[in-house]
Amino acid sequence: MEFSFEAANNYCLQHSSSTTELLEEIQAYTYQHHTEPHMLSGALQGKFLSMISHMVQPKRILEIGTFTGYSALCLAEGLAPGGALHTIEKREDDAKIAKGFFDRSPFSQQIIQHTGDGHEIIHTINEEWDLIFIDADKTGYTDYFQYLIDKVKVGTYFLFDNVLFHGEVLNEQVKGKNGKAISAFNEYLKNNNQIDLVMVPIRDGISIVRKK
Repeated sequence: MEFSFEAANNYCLQHSSSTTELLEEIQAYTYQHHTEPHMLSGALQGKFLSMISHMVQPKRILEIGTFTGYSALCLAEGLAPGGALHTIEKREDDAKIAKGFFDRSPFSQQIIQHTGDGHEIIHTINEEWDLIFIDADKTGYTDYFQYLIDKVKVGTYFLFDNVLFHGEVLNEQVKGKNGKAISAFNEYLKNNNQIDLVMVPIRDGISIVRKK
């Protein structure tokens, strides 16, 4: 029998814990009303993010790329008591949608939203991060990492989404601005001696990075 990534993904989803009703609502709303629903993390990746957060038990989480709020709520599930999650979204419409869902969640008082350019906003937040999830402009991944890696303490974890970029990075010659940027970023991380790194093929690929 030929291996099917989609079938394997569905099998994994069926054999993972279920998500919350609010997360199911966010997914349904996004697919019904948003022009780019493929950007949603989804149930399997969301559970993965939640599990990582529970393992790290972060006091402070930074998310760059809120979208409609799904991933932030998954990450918030593992916050340490009294912890907070800062999330940045460039598009005002998406930020407003996310806020509506955040306000109905158990984490409404722990999620702090920022709207605007992530490259500018990260310079204005004075926090000591334990966990950072980056799922924003793909051409900006290297800049985000270079700025943050020198600011965070040893043991801080980074999660970078879309590191397979729809399979484009697997091609011998990568085409497109975003595909080329992600391919270059992946090579950059692989050769960085400040970190431990593992890339996992969940959904569109996630790289897990720990500062040594």
